[in-house]
Amino acid sequence: MSTVNFSVPEEVKEAFNRTFEGRNKSAVIADLMREAVLRDARQRESEAAFARILKRRASAPKASDADIRRVRVRGRP
Repeated sequence: MSTVNFSVPEEVKEAFNRTFEGRNKSAVIADLMREAVLRDARQRESEAAFARILKRRASAPKASDADIRRVRVRGRP
C-alpha cells in the first residue's frame, strides 16, 4: 500500500467528505482511481479503433450513389 498526496479545491474536499461520511475514504478514492484508469484505457482503445477505421477507409473501394442505388434495387424482392 502506498500514500498519495495531492491538492484539491476546498469545496471539492468538503463535498467529498459530506458525500462519503462514515465510509473508508481511502477505499473510495482507490476505487475512483481504478475507474479513471479503466476509463482512460477504454478511451485510448476507442481512439485507436477510430484511427484504424479511418486508415482502412482511405483504401476502401469507392462506389457512387448510382452504384449503391443499383445494388439496393437489385437485392430487393
